[in-house]
Formats: sequence, structure tokens, C-alpha cells
Amino acid sequence: MVLPVKRLTAAKSRLRGALTGVPHERLALALAQDTTAAVLASAEVAEVLAVTDDPVVGRALAALGARVVPDAPGSGLNAAFEYGAGLIAHRPVAALAADLPALCPADLSEALRKASGPDRHFVADAPGTGTVLLTAPAGVRLDPRFGPGSAAAHRRSGAVPLDGDWPSLRRDVDTAADLDAAIRLGLGPHSAEVAQAPSRHVGSTSCSPS
Repeated sequence: MVLPVKRLTAAKSRLRGALTGVPHERLALALAQDTTAAVLASAEVAEVLAVTDDPVVGRALAALGARVVPDAPGSGLNAAFEYGAGLIAHRPVAALAADLPALCPADLSEALRKASGPDRHFVADAPGTGTVLLTAPAGVRLDPRFGPGSAAAHRRSGAVPLDGDWPSLRRDVDTAADLDAAIRLGLGPHSAEVAQAPSRHVGSTSCSPS
């Protein structure tokens, strides 16, 4: 699994100020930590490859068990996905947004199982316009097209949409309203601590708040 994370000072700019009194960088890091922890808890994931040039992010995600590789500053999100995918091109690869603090490992596992076969696949975000997950089989270029309108862009590129009721997988967090929706689903422990909200058990099948 390839998981790019921007420098904390530049990450999640639309979320800045969402939590009164909480440093923005702390919130952005918590989102990435909970996403990483949930991915590592999925039985379908052999490794998390975190692509980042932020040393704080690198240390935090390595402590969770991710393999961290440096990103080229200013290279952009899709370049980071491509770079990470190239390091593990000998096996099936998946690319995931790093802002899924309510992610339930069971949701991710089911989506990855459905993504088997010769095609590239993607999972759209909750509004249906963005992309949270993109997969490619071994030997097939990932060809990421993340950004505004990425769901349509991935479909045009030949990727097949995956249909499934995976609310925690589709709930990326870009705005304060998104964060509120994620809180209702149940945040992972890092984000819950920052938001002072109920947390869920990372390894739980239901991923209900604890």
C-alpha cells in the first residue's frame, strides 16, 4: 500500500482551524497515523510504504510499522504515488489517501479483495467525485490521477469503479464538515485524542466507537 503524506505545514489546508486550540500540524499528523494504523491492521495488506519528506511524519509512521521513503520536495501527489508504486511493481499495488481517520480495516480488506483480477480499480469518496483508493495488479502501471474530479479521471483512464458499502473507506477528511462526519463514524485513537472524541478499536470488525 502506497501512502503519500505532504509536509505537515502544507497538508490539509482546507482543514486549517477546524479544531479550536489544536495546532493544524498535530491534526494533520493524527489523520495520517490513524490511516496508517488501520491499513496495517488489514489482513490484505503486506506492507505500507509511506512517501514523505517530512521527518516528523516519517518517524511517526515508521513507529507504527510503515516503511518510509523520502519524497522529492514539490513533486506532487500523483508523482509520489507513482514513485511508491514503482518500488513495489513486482506485486499488486494499491494507493490510498492518507486522510481516512475513521478507516475500518474490514472495509479496506473487502475492497481490496474485490479489486482482484487484471484491471485497475478505484473507490470513489463519499461525494462520488474524488478517489480514496486506486489499485493495480502486478506489472500494470498504477497511473494515478488524484485531484479534483479524480473519480471521473480514473474511470476515463480505464480503471473500474468498485461498488461497496464502505463508509469508513469513503470518508476522507478535507473540511471541518468532513471531520464531523468522520467523528460520527468513529475516529482512530490519534485523531480521537486530538478532537476529544470517542475512539474506535483499530482491530475491530465493526469499528464502532468504544
